[in-house]
Amino acid sequence: MILNTGGRTDTVQYYTDWLLRRFSEGYVLSRNPLFPNKVTRYELTPDKVDCVVFCSKNYKPILPRLHEITDKFHTYFHYTITAYGKEIEPGVPSIEDSMGTLMELSKQVGRERIAWRYDPVLLTEKYTVKTHLQTFEKMAGVLAPYIDRCIFSFVEMYKKLETNMPELIPLTEQDKEMLAGGLGAIGKKYGIHLQTCGTNGDYTRYGIHKSGCMTLDILGRANGIEFKNLKHKGMREGCHCIESRDIGAYDTCMNGCKYCYANKNPRKAFENYKLHDPESALLLGELRATDTVTQGAQKSFLKKG
Repeated sequence: MILNTGGRTDTVQYYTDWLLRRFSEGYVLSRNPLFPNKVTRYELTPDKVDCVVFCSKNYKPILPRLHEITDKFHTYFHYTITAYGKEIEPGVPSIEDSMGTLMELSKQVGRERIAWRYDPVLLTEKYTVKTHLQTFEKMAGVLAPYIDRCIFSFVEMYKKLETNMPELIPLTEQDKEMLAGGLGAIGKKYGIHLQTCGTNGDYTRYGIHKSGCMTLDILGRANGIEFKNLKHKGMREGCHCIESRDIGAYDTCMNGCKYCYANKNPRKAFENYKLHDPESALLLGELRATDTVTQGAQKSFLKKG
C-alpha cells in the first residue's frame, strides 16, 4: 500500500505531532469523507506500507523528528513552492524561506526523494505569464541541485474558484503553450526533469514529460526498491498515479490558499482545527458510537524477490 499523508490537508505543517504519534503507535483511523460514519483502520508498519508519500508547503515543523519515519519507511516528498504571495497563499512561508527549508529537507533525505511542485499555474493581473517564467527561473537556479524533478499543472477551473478567486484570468491554449515552452526551456537550462500533473495535454515537444507524479517507477527508483508492473489507475481524470490511501481530512488545512480544492472555505478549516486532538487516532475528533470501523485493505505492490 502507498500511504498519502498530504492529499487532503497539509498534515506536515499543521498536524506534525499527530502524524508522528500515529507512526509511533503503529496505526491510524481515517473517516470516509462521503460516508462520515464509516471509518477505516490502517496499520502503519513497514510490512504493511510500501512507501509513505508526503505533500506539504512547509516541512519546517517536522524536520527535527522526520527521521522517526524515514528511519523505518520508504518515503517520497512533494514540496509545493509557487510564485504567489500572501494574498493568494496566506498561511504559506515566503519563497526564500520555503526554498531554504527544501534544501534542509534534501540534505536530510536525499534529492532523489524530493519533487518540487510548481502548481497550480494560474493567471491574474499580477501573476502574468512573464511573472511566472521570471520567478520560476530564479527558483530553478537555486533548487536544481536539491530535487529529483519538478512538477507543474495548470489550474482547474472548477466552480468554487468563481467565488474564491474572482480575479482569476482563464488560461487560454496560447497561454498554456507560452508557459509550457518557457518552463520547458528553463528546465532544460538547469537540468531539471520537468513534468506535468493531472493533464492529458502533450507538451513533450518542449522537453516536458507526461503526467504521473506518484508512480511506482518514481517511488521505486527513489528508494532503491522494485515494484510489480501494475497499471496505474489514477485518482481522477488526467491522473496517471498509482492508487494510494490518504489519512487526512478535507476542510482542515489552514494555509488558506484561494485556489484550494480541499477546503470549502478557509473559515471551516479553522473551526475544524478546534476538534483536533493530537492523541486521537483520527485527525478530527474521536470515534462515535454510531461509527463502524473496518480494517483497510493493504496489499503490497512490492515485487517479491
